[in-house]
Amino acid sequence: MVDLLPLVDHHCHGVVRERLDRAAFESLLCEAAAPGRWHGRLFDTQVGFAVRRLCAPVLGLEAHAAPDEYLDRRAELGVDEVTRRLLAAAGIAEFLVDTGFLQGALTTPDELAAFSGGAAHEVVRLESVAEDVISGHNAAAFAPTCRARLVAASRTAIAFKSIAAYRVGLGLEADRPSDAAVFTAAARWSAEVAAGKPVRLHDETLVRFLIWTAVDLGLPIQFHVGLGDADTDLHRADPLLLMPLLRATADRNVPIMLLHNYPFHRHAGYLAQVFDHVFVDVGLALQNVGGGGAARVLAELLELAPIGSVLFSTDGCGLPELFHVAAVRFRRALAVVLDAESAEGNWSRADARRAARMIAGGNAHRAYRLGPSAPPTD
Repeated sequence: MVDLLPLVDHHCHGVVRERLDRAAFESLLCEAAAPGRWHGRLFDTQVGFAVRRLCAPVLGLEAHAAPDEYLDRRAELGVDEVTRRLLAAAGIAEFLVDTGFLQGALTTPDELAAFSGGAAHEVVRLESVAEDVISGHNAAAFAPTCRARLVAASRTAIAFKSIAAYRVGLGLEADRPSDAAVFTAAARWSAEVAAGKPVRLHDETLVRFLIWTAVDLGLPIQFHVGLGDADTDLHRADPLLLMPLLRATADRNVPIMLLHNYPFHRHAGYLAQVFDHVFVDVGLALQNVGGGGAARVLAELLELAPIGSVLFSTDGCGLPELFHVAAVRFRRALAVVLDAESAEGNWSRADARRAARMIAGGNAHRAYRLGPSAPPTD
């Protein structure tokens, strides 16, 4: 029921183009920055074990091949062939690609689509646009230039994304900031950049300005929620902090996409139930918590989240292995959850099949207006 469904990966990044040594490969496996003195190699994580178990056979090795044997085979095949094999095996038909991270170091949406044989669409990161604008414009030009850039992006992009959770936290004020407040904040930021500080948006007023500009343009808006690397203050990444903003945007016909969500996935499921415009996933979590944990986490999300609000994502970034592991873990987890509900008589088999199609791709087609997909009825 689940294994053959084409997937829509509604949040991912590109993959690296060059050959990686072991340290570089491991640094991309999970949220740790690199193998360390104390925790040792990152192949000894749930996602590291999953790569050796699930990806090794796709590359012509025995399951659980040793890390060095796996990396030698990877080098033998070459980056392009490894990427083609793993993306094809993942069964992902469409990719929604956040292009605002590691710009220039990762494949573009078109390149990712060429490797997979599927389709790809760009997701524009709001903070990246603002950082590019502040580098070349004064405070007076900041707001109109950002608006113009986002209007232009909205003609080709499928969605916008905010990493407010990383920069200012999700406890955002709900109101649209005034022009005067935006000018003052932009002037302050411009002065910091001129003084030699990093070009990094960390002003709550400007983040809200970007979000409301995106709301005006009508495309779905993604928010990073929950786990991330050590740059995240996790207590500020709880989706419940977004409730004022969710109330303020409830009547704007703009889907709000809550990404990742773990360990706050039950909170996210609640928000998806009470706000019709909220969509949720547990991408990134499923490959990191391991096989048994993946089904548990997905079941916990579905305790409250309506079936029509749940999406699939990989958060694949850098390594094509992450796309494959995420897809396999998701398919298995979803099958376990749906089979359990059906076996207990809670759902009919027809309901389970319909839910599988909706979560695998049908909901993403509706929310992102990707065009027709298989109908969610029998």
